[in-house]
Amino acid sequence: MYPLFFKPLLKQTLWGGNKIIPFKQLDETLSNVGESWEISAVEGNESVVAEGTDKGLTLTEMIRKYKSELVGEDNYVRFGSKFPLLIKFIDASLDLSIQVHPDDELARKRYGTNGKNEMWYVVSADEGAKLIAGLDKAITPREYKERVHNGTFAEVLQCHPISEGDAFYIPAGCVHGIGAGAFVVEIQQTSDVTYRIFDYNRKGKDGKMRELHTAQALEAINFADVQEEHQVQYEHLQNEPSEIISSPYFTVSLYDMVEEISCDYSELDSFVVFVCVAGACRMKDNEQNTFVLRAGETVLLPATVSGVTITPETGGVKLLETYV
Repeated sequence: MYPLFFKPLLKQTLWGGNKIIPFKQLDETLSNVGESWEISAVEGNESVVAEGTDKGLTLTEMIRKYKSELVGEDNYVRFGSKFPLLIKFIDASLDLSIQVHPDDELARKRYGTNGKNEMWYVVSADEGAKLIAGLDKAITPREYKERVHNGTFAEVLQCHPISEGDAFYIPAGCVHGIGAGAFVVEIQQTSDVTYRIFDYNRKGKDGKMRELHTAQALEAINFADVQEEHQVQYEHLQNEPSEIISSPYFTVSLYDMVEEISCDYSELDSFVVFVCVAGACRMKDNEQNTFVLRAGETVLLPATVSGVTITPETGGVKLLETYV
């Protein structure tokens, strides 16, 4: 086993911007790239190993080959060959649709899959950029349907002005949306089930109004999620991990570093993913594998890694660390 880099899956969207390709320093000329799927086990969109002995294998094939050595014993028992996280960069040049995700119970009943709990970390934000998370006032299911029908649903949602470093936790059932000018990392359960509630009356490439999932969303929405605080307040430390979120689905910490530190994973029964959101660093694991991680890059450390030393390059580095 060795640290794994994957080929990014670039998604062109109606609302996509122009930040992802230069941020990741890719030799691509695609326009309107709204998402880069960094690590994915979603069927039909599986990440492929970019280099090394296992180059060309999908993430699912890697788990079948290495089992608990890659993901950890408990994770392998819980999830089998299905990697439990989906990690993306998202760049919105236009407002994304207002949407909601089902929880595990509803998703399993309808599709036999996981639900989707997720979090956002703001990499950068244009002036006036916002994120939408939760209801601002109590509404009934009947009022929900009326507001969707007459186009006023957005009036009852919580809007949050954002800046670099802000973080949000979006549990399943929380109505949410990413606003124009937001560039975020999204970490979520492995699921691609999204119910689109309102889409600003936009048309798709076929010239038709984009499909809404008003009825499907009705059962998924948590109508008790009124004026809940979805923005996460965390202590921003330097040269040591700042825990942002610890949930049953993932734990996420920020490393803002200008000095070398060592991380001990000897008691952790899980893989670890690092997403570089600024700067660059050199990393060396306990097996003496060394590599450089730059802004826009993501690396998966297998569960066999018991420790890693991170040495920032000049100017420092900011990393998101996540595991299950």
